[in-house]
Amino acid sequence: MRNKSGQISIMIVCLILGIMLAVQFKNTQNSDLHLRGARSDELLFTLNNVTQERDSLAREVISLREKIASVQNNNDATAGIQDELKKANMAAGLLAVEGPGVVVTLNDSTRTVQVDEDPNSYIIHDKDILRVVNELKAAGAEAISVNNERIIAMSEIRCAGTTILVNSNKIGPPFIIRAIGDPQILESGLAIKGGIVEELKYYSLQVQIQKNDRVEIPAYGSAVKFNFSKPKKQ
Repeated sequence: MRNKSGQISIMIVCLILGIMLAVQFKNTQNSDLHLRGARSDELLFTLNNVTQERDSLAREVISLREKIASVQNNNDATAGIQDELKKANMAAGLLAVEGPGVVVTLNDSTRTVQVDEDPNSYIIHDKDILRVVNELKAAGAEAISVNNERIIAMSEIRCAGTTILVNSNKIGPPFIIRAIGDPQILESGLAIKGGIVEELKYYSLQVQIQKNDRVEIPAYGSAVKFNFSKPKKQ
């Protein structure tokens, strides 16, 4: 009887242990499934985040490329505008320039004036300078100065008593006129038969024309003011 009771006790204990092991195994399986599910969710979440970051970076790259292209276009446009502005300033006489051309020197005559002669015929007048300047313009001069006074569209060359004014500044002999352009054409324009140079030499006035590969002409030195003119509205 004692042996049977012991066997029954052992069987009961084994049964209980078996049940406990079975329950533990099932719990372990459920835990693994839960962990695997949690891991999958975590990976999916991470993948979504990475995908969103990738798309965001791709959009940023496209945006940066567009900005770079825009900046390059703006730089090209700005460079074009600056180039046109520089040309306009050169044409207006607001920039110092250099290039090939001629240097014309005018001076009063050294001849002794006779009693019956008009002394005004033997000195350089404002109209003489103006005629030389106009001849140079007609011959294609791109820039002109008289005694370092830049000649622009609004410049004045006029007599004021015994002095000559250029851009409202007094100048005196010798009158040095610099012009940039084709040296040969400029010289030919001045030396034309019956022209201003021939006339000045007829009165023994001193005229010298020198061709030069590099003539420097300063910018207009005063402020350009418009009292009545204004840009036309488009």
